[in-house]
Amino acid sequence: MSYLLLIVEPREQRGLRSEEEGRRVYAEMLEFAGQLQARGVLQACESLASDKEGVRVQKRGGESRLTDGPFAEAKEMIGGFFLLDVQTREEAVAIAEACPAAQWCTVEVRKVGPCYT
Repeated sequence: MSYLLLIVEPREQRGLRSEEEGRRVYAEMLEFAGQLQARGVLQACESLASDKEGVRVQKRGGESRLTDGPFAEAKEMIGGFFLLDVQTREEAVAIAEACPAAQWCTVEVRKVGPCYT
């Protein structure tokens, strides 16, 4: 089964870190990804740039609406993700608990599946 771990972080958090600290926590996440890859459960993972350069797209009644980031209404942003192939929800949750980001962010665990259920 595929599960997605979403790294949900406070929007201002990255700006509060020194570059040295940012590089340290990034290295922790890379090491964690390497461990998951060695276990054979990692399908994909990526860190995402700040939402300052993001854009949201909506299409209603044939009209497109684009909203440039940062998104004032959002207190948090998706900072990255891990896509896992594990047997159970419990295994995905255990991996989320072991994720270094759980110490400074929220790690949301979501099963991959159709949107109609």
